[in-house]
Amino acid sequence: MKKVCVVITARPSYSRIRSALFALKKYDDIELQIVVAASAILDAYGKVVKQIIKDGFSVAASVHNMISGEDVISSAKTTGMGIIELATVFDNIKPDYVVTIADRYETMSTAIAASYMNIPLIHIQGGEVTGNIDEKVRHAITKLADVHLVSTPLARERVIKMGERPDRIYVTGCPSIDIAENVRNNYNSLVFDPIEKYNGVGNLFPERSKYIVVMQHPVTTSINEAREQTRCVLDVVESIDRQIYWFWPNVDAGSDSVSKEIRIHRENGKAKNIYFFKNMSPDDFLVLLMGSDCIIGNSSVAIRECSYLGVPAINIGDRQIGRERGHNVIDCDYNPEEILNAYHTIVSSPRCERDELYGDGHAGEKIAEVIHNLGNIAINKILAY
Repeated sequence: MKKVCVVITARPSYSRIRSALFALKKYDDIELQIVVAASAILDAYGKVVKQIIKDGFSVAASVHNMISGEDVISSAKTTGMGIIELATVFDNIKPDYVVTIADRYETMSTAIAASYMNIPLIHIQGGEVTGNIDEKVRHAITKLADVHLVSTPLARERVIKMGERPDRIYVTGCPSIDIAENVRNNYNSLVFDPIEKYNGVGNLFPERSKYIVVMQHPVTTSINEAREQTRCVLDVVESIDRQIYWFWPNVDAGSDSVSKEIRIHRENGKAKNIYFFKNMSPDDFLVLLMGSDCIIGNSSVAIRECSYLGVPAINIGDRQIGRERGHNVIDCDYNPEEILNAYHTIVSSPRCERDELYGDGHAGEKIAEVIHNLGNIAINKILAY
């Protein structure tokens, strides 16, 4: 029996691993150890641990390492606390493998703690380029990791160029595309009323059949511009005659500034067509996206899941610079005229076709199979270069 520990630190991390967790659970010779940490256990950011438990998974440990403040020093301290706390957790539960996901700063804690404890580290979604602090974190984790489960062939090429062993790099696709595949196939039976189900806050149009989804996160390398950028997006979507569903930002340095600007707009009697949500289940979120006119903002979901669903996306700024994109994306700067022009182009054009750039909807099965087969290789050989 091999113990596979998966550390989930934030809302987007769960959607990036959920289908793989279901697939791993089917193997009788794998003991799944789920550890939740950082914002994944905080109510202010949707408390994704509740969704994990609702999906039928047991939580082996919870790690309270989130330092409040949502600025650069808080991010650094949260990472440091995570190393300390996760080292204790790993010592207690003694996993054979540790899985870390993508590129959020909290994932660095997982990678460092596992590496220094000689626990083979499996990294999901390495080899991608985005041009900000996330890219530095992602590449650093790649160098700490022993096994790499990447989303695209180009990502595999990059990991090889970083000096990693080709026989330890597997192209599996992105597990969040598995959720998108289920939504695409079963959309009509999955449609729901987001207000009735999730009880957000804000203002509603009498007519809500046509709507736009907004996800605007701070860019951690330019947090002083976060309020101005948020204000730009608010001003633009307030001018569009559509219901806006706006999701609260991730817990990153600068998210306080995003939240503050939203609250100022609401207190000033603006945001009259905007309704705000903290979180949704991964399936419900993609159902909502699939029924939208488009998504506006700077989230990777516009690049990944929306490309597969064929949902038009207006990607603003450089948070996703360098990331591989499908035909659904229109890039623009924080310029109201550019954003509005992109929106008018979208609503006057035919819906784009889906793109399998980030996978075919079976990544979770492929990831679970790779991890299961690692059990046939001695751990000291996995750790040896």
